[in-house]
Amino acid sequence: MAGSRKLAREFTLQGLYAWHVGGTDVTLIIANLAEDDQFRRADEDYFRTLLYGVLKEEDLLAGHLAPALDRPLEDLSPIERGILLIGSYELARCPDVPLSVVINEGIELAKKFGGTDGHKFVNGVLDKLGLALRPIEAGQRKQR
Repeated sequence: MAGSRKLAREFTLQGLYAWHVGGTDVTLIIANLAEDDQFRRADEDYFRTLLYGVLKEEDLLAGHLAPALDRPLEDLSPIERGILLIGSYELARCPDVPLSVVINEGIELAKKFGGTDGHKFVNGVLDKLGLALRPIEAGQRKQR
């Protein structure tokens, strides 16, 4: 169900924020997020895949992102960093999620949780990353 993955991404972003800002134990982060009434509507398996995947592969994902960024990943707001790490993970590890969905979901997360023009930045970075990680799909997208 599409909405449940959308919520999974939102909870993943909240979990990454807690991790980067507070350094809280991931088990405690998940327990706190699970107390939210909306959590049961999220795709919990996808949430765990994203959260654990991003945390496990953060250095690799940061390496994918570096050429598409105009500054170090660490200099981004925790929200933008989290969104881009989620998008990078989905582009690299979730081939069932179309490039356009990854970009659109990143934009929506940035509009909901980020700064005023953060969605434009996220769009540009994920677009560049899509060209690098999924060149065939990105080429087909550009031809439309």
